[in-house]
Amino acid sequence: MFGEWLWAVFTVTAAGAQTMRNAMQKELTATLGTVGATHVRFLFGLPFAVVFLIAVVAVTGEAPPLPGASALAWTAVGAGMQFGATALMLAAMDLRSFVVAIAYTKTEPVLVLLFSVVFLSELPTGTVVLAVVIATAGVLLMSWPTGTANRDGIARASALGVGSGAMFALSAVAYRGGIQASTADSFIIAASSTLVVALALQTATVTALLLLRRPQTLRSILRMWRPSMTAGFLGALASQFWFLAFAIQHAAPVRTLGLIEILFAQIVSRRLFRQQTSRIEAVGIGLLVLGVIMILYG
Repeated sequence: MFGEWLWAVFTVTAAGAQTMRNAMQKELTATLGTVGATHVRFLFGLPFAVVFLIAVVAVTGEAPPLPGASALAWTAVGAGMQFGATALMLAAMDLRSFVVAIAYTKTEPVLVLLFSVVFLSELPTGTVVLAVVIATAGVLLMSWPTGTANRDGIARASALGVGSGAMFALSAVAYRGGIQASTADSFIIAASSTLVVALALQTATVTALLLLRRPQTLRSILRMWRPSMTAGFLGALASQFWFLAFAIQHAAPVRTLGLIEILFAQIVSRRLFRQQTSRIEAVGIGLLVLGVIMILYG
C-alpha cells in the first residue's frame, strides 16, 4: 500500500524543498541578479546531485548507464526550459509578493492542456474547458491592480509568471521523457542519473556564458558561496524528489499534488518576508488551484 503512495511522498518532499530554495534564490536575486541567482541552483546543486547518485549506486549496486541520444535530447530540452522558467519566476518575484509569484507559475498544468491541444491534437472535454476559464479568472484576479498599484508592473509580473509556468510545463514533460528513455533497471538510478546529466548541462552552459559575457556575476556567485551552497543543496534535493516522482508516476498527478507548494509559499511569505496576501489575491489563488485540479481530475 505504501508503495502506491511513494510518488506522493516524493512530491510533497520536493514541493517543500523547492519552496525553501525559491525563498533563498529570492534573497540572492538582490545581490546576484536574476541570471546569477538562477545559476546558483545549478552550479552549487550539481555536487550534491553527484553525491546523491553515488549514494544510490552504493545502495543498489547498479552502475548508472551512459545516456543514449534520446535520453540526452529529452534531458537537454528539459534543462533549457528549467533554466528559463526559473529566471522568469525570480523576475516575477521582484515585481509581486513571493506567494503570488509562485501562484503564477502554477498555471503550468493549464498550459500543459493547451500544449496538448496544439501539439497532440487532444481536444478537451467541457469540464476541462470550464476549468481553464476558472483558472484563468484566478490569474486575472491575482493580477488585477488595487489602489495605486503599478499597472505596468503587475502586467509584467503576470506575463513573467505565466511564461515561467509554460517553461516549467515543457521541462516536466521533457524530464519525464528523459527518465523513461534511460536504460537503467532501477527507477531510482534512472531518476538520479538523469538529474546529474541535467545539472551538468545547465552548469556547463551557463558558466561558459557568464565567463564570456558577465564574469563579474560569476565572481559574485563564488564570493557568496555560503548562502549559494544552501540554495544549491535545497535545489538538488527538490529536483531529486521531483525526478523520483516522475520516474514512477505521470507528470499530471505529480504536478497536481505539487500545488501544495502554494500553501508552503504562503507560510514562507508571511513568516520570512512579512508579506501579506490580499483578499482578492487569495480568492484568485483559490480559483487557480480549483481550476488546475478540475483539469487533472475532471
